[in-house]
Amino acid sequence: MKLQLALDRLSREECMRLVQDTYESIDIIEIGTSVIKEYGMSIVREFNDQFPDKMIMADMKTCDAGGYETNQALDAGADIATVMAFSSNLTIQDCLKVGEDHGKHVMVDLLEVDSREKLEHLKEIGVEFVGLHVGKDKQQEGKFDVELFNLVDDLGLQVAVAGGINENTLPDIVQKKPDILIVGSAITKADQPKLVAKRMKEIINNA
Repeated sequence: MKLQLALDRLSREECMRLVQDTYESIDIIEIGTSVIKEYGMSIVREFNDQFPDKMIMADMKTCDAGGYETNQALDAGADIATVMAFSSNLTIQDCLKVGEDHGKHVMVDLLEVDSREKLEHLKEIGVEFVGLHVGKDKQQEGKFDVELFNLVDDLGLQVAVAGGINENTLPDIVQKKPDILIVGSAITKADQPKLVAKRMKEIINNA
């Protein structure tokens, strides 16, 4: 299981400082959607240059022009780009084709998806990597619901999980053995991000 640091609603300087602080504990750096909207592909290039031994996710949240936007992200140095599950089949397949051409990855974001049938359909059209995602607004309703994993059980998909994960919820989530655990504000808003990231990585490693 890998620990992914999600950088969102932060300045370029804050993003850089947080990665430097947590560098030893994180496996993947996520350039969040809001950061990409603020700084564009230049910040993806910068982090790829500064941290060449870390995987970079560009959280594009693509929902149209799939091939074009995925190509933007992967050309800029991202190893993973995201597309929304509610996008058209053609959009998702265009993203997958660009990912394949680059030898990189495309993750389908399952935000607000609650249908097992939808997951089966995504697999049928070639999806191999999905993200179980409780959105920022919906996180106000409570903690991450591990029953979300029922959507992906036994489908043979690579799974990332995101949405309000913290030190309290992490032990239950790691029991489901997702491939990637995506953590944002529990680390980025902590008084001691380095220490929190280290403790969370230890929970993951000991699971």
